[in-house]
Amino acid sequence: MDDIKKAFAQLNRRDFLTKAGLGFGSLALTSMLGSSQSTAPAGSTQAIEAFIKGPHFPAKAKRVIYLFMSGGPSQLETFDYKPALAKWHGQEIPDSVRGTQRNSGMVAGQSTFPLVKSIYDFKQYGQSGAWVSEILPYTAKIVDDLCIIKSVQTEAINHEPAVMFVQTGSQQSGRPSMGSWLSYGLGSDNENLPHFMVLISKGLSDQPLSTAAWANGFLPSHHQGVHLRAGKDPVLYLQNPRGVDRADRRKALDQVRALNEQQFGLWGDPEIHSKISQYEMAYKMQTSVPEAVDTSQEPDYIYKMYGEEARQPGTFAANCLLARRMAEKDVKFIQLYHMGWDQHGNLPSGIKKQAKDVDQASAALVQDLKQRGLLDDTLVVWGGEFGRTSFSQGQLTKNNYGRDHHPGCFTMWMAGAGVKPGMVYGETDEFSYNVAHNPVHVHDFQATVLHLFGMDHEKLVFKHQGRRYRLTDVHGKVVQAILS
Repeated sequence: MDDIKKAFAQLNRRDFLTKAGLGFGSLALTSMLGSSQSTAPAGSTQAIEAFIKGPHFPAKAKRVIYLFMSGGPSQLETFDYKPALAKWHGQEIPDSVRGTQRNSGMVAGQSTFPLVKSIYDFKQYGQSGAWVSEILPYTAKIVDDLCIIKSVQTEAINHEPAVMFVQTGSQQSGRPSMGSWLSYGLGSDNENLPHFMVLISKGLSDQPLSTAAWANGFLPSHHQGVHLRAGKDPVLYLQNPRGVDRADRRKALDQVRALNEQQFGLWGDPEIHSKISQYEMAYKMQTSVPEAVDTSQEPDYIYKMYGEEARQPGTFAANCLLARRMAEKDVKFIQLYHMGWDQHGNLPSGIKKQAKDVDQASAALVQDLKQRGLLDDTLVVWGGEFGRTSFSQGQLTKNNYGRDHHPGCFTMWMAGAGVKPGMVYGETDEFSYNVAHNPVHVHDFQATVLHLFGMDHEKLVFKHQGRRYRLTDVHGKVVQAILS
């Protein structure tokens, strides 16, 4: 407190009125532009921000790898075993059950709603005795490293609002994503790579995925996620034009920075410093990104662990391997998107293919982090935006059916960084239609992730257009029962 008073005392009245108005907009500026140990003058705004920045309490997690299964994986074919559905198979779902949840418009014209059991077998695995479907054999082997949460709930019924909700805390676009909030609140542990990096499995689905899912919203622009593409140029416009060498680029950036600093002195707009930090980061990424994405020196046993698809850039397996490399380099938030889980029809074959795409690499990622000692402070999350209905969408045949969107309950798993391993949390009813015990709202999930990073979700706020915003809006509670 004395250090803060001293810093403010060294600001004259005009400096204070000008610079205090910047709010928290440049909280992460110090870590983006220089060392995490600030060398700014004691009386500068940067010094004050450096003093107050950081976790609210000791953190368990230093980084997160979020494996997002876009489209809504069916909990009934993956982790939520419901033997009672065998008895109810083909019978109409009771109105007293179906009436507890709203359905999407895609079943509005459907006259019958027959319950359908999964065609896939389930078995119990590990000391935890967790039930896992036969389509996830690699995940089944690591259940004692996982905390499987079967009682997640959301409020959105359609894809884009649901993706926005779990990623940003709002169904509407324009809010900062979870990665942006962590970047804003904690800054970076790596000066040469962005705080927040995004990888998308290529060539999977026509279902759109909005860039708003990893946008900075109203936070300063240097907190947005950086999308890494598969191939020769992972980040567009990063390389120097022909005839321009690195020394020339450095001179140009220095001149641009000097002009921007003049503008900042005139207007005090924090977005100017965001632009400066983005230019500087792009310059550093010219050397750091190629090295980070170069997996040519990975040993054969690693490719065997992740699967041969890890040798093919842009596959989910390759992206999981890149995620581990970024975790080693202390990138704060690493987001993977794997689309194609939207099985309204032909679900048995569709979900089997999806599971095959992600099962081995997801399990390998957890194992690889564990063997390197990184799982202790790396949080791994697996899950989609909602679940699927226990009744069939469309015609039900012997080996074919579909399932509609279902916000009432779905399954996610978490591993590492202060989460209890070998745990199954929450329970749904016999139809996997409603949560029976220990509901976990999306805002609760978000509050828990922030808590693992040492952040109080009620204190991580940003004032925008006269209102204080946070990731969890005005909701959310930490799920203490799953924390070690």
